[in-house]
Amino acid sequence: MLNKLRNEQFGSEQQNNGFARDSAERTKRTKNRANSTLATPLNNTVQHNTAPAQTVELPDKSFNPCAHLRAHAENLSTNINTITGWPTLERPREKLAAAGAAALSDAELLAIFLRTGVAGQNAVDLGRTLLSRFGSLRALLSSPAANLKQVRGVGAAKIAQLHAIGELVQRSLLEELQQSTCFETPGAVRDYLRLFIGTRPYEVFACLYLDARYRLIDAKEVSRGTLTHTAVYPREIAKEALALNAAALIVAHNHPSGATEPSPADRQLTQQLHTTLELFDIKLLDHFIIASNAILSFSEQGWL
Repeated sequence: MLNKLRNEQFGSEQQNNGFARDSAERTKRTKNRANSTLATPLNNTVQHNTAPAQTVELPDKSFNPCAHLRAHAENLSTNINTITGWPTLERPREKLAAAGAAALSDAELLAIFLRTGVAGQNAVDLGRTLLSRFGSLRALLSSPAANLKQVRGVGAAKIAQLHAIGELVQRSLLEELQQSTCFETPGAVRDYLRLFIGTRPYEVFACLYLDARYRLIDAKEVSRGTLTHTAVYPREIAKEALALNAAALIVAHNHPSGATEPSPADRQLTQQLHTTLELFDIKLLDHFIIASNAILSFSEQGWL
């Protein structure tokens, strides 16, 4: 009986111990799950809030401060050289608006028409170059395209602009002659002839056909020739004068050599033309010899 009680007591203790171990293991597993559950969001939070490592850029070994400053200086110089970098009242357009066209130099007036320059030269500088190259404004405006193309940066567009200016000036002078008596404005006649034939690289003979009041009917280039010679026929000139019902003529030719002294052939032609026109009661009023910077009048010399 005593042994039976002992065995029952021992079995109960073992059962209690088993329950205790099971309970301890369940508690341990619960703690592990709790720790795991807490650790996951904590780790995520730490990883999310961790700032990325900052990178420090090292200086570019190829950077040259001297070259950078030199390039900046060159850009500054270029900006100063352009017309837009000038003081406002020194720019050609603004200067013209403020003080009138007469206040501008020839180069500044040309710059307004040319609009742009070339590499290393603004429009005013290009205007000065052109004037220096051709010697005068008149020579520039009447220069052929082949000569203008020899200037750096002068292409088809700028040549067209220069020729258009020359043609406008020539037409303006022609209108002045047509609207007035020629010898009331002898300076206009000379200016027109200078622009018309004065700078041609070859010899040209021209006629101004006038009515009975000496107003201009038409101006025509009668013939052209080589550097030193041109063929002129008095009969053809008289025929054209009759067709235009002209009462008088002024004739002119140029000397590309630059001298205004008439040759024996010039004197002989003038006399023949004078005699031929007299047959039709047409007066030969004058014969001009035009050079680049001078003009000679047969009438003023007493040769007509």
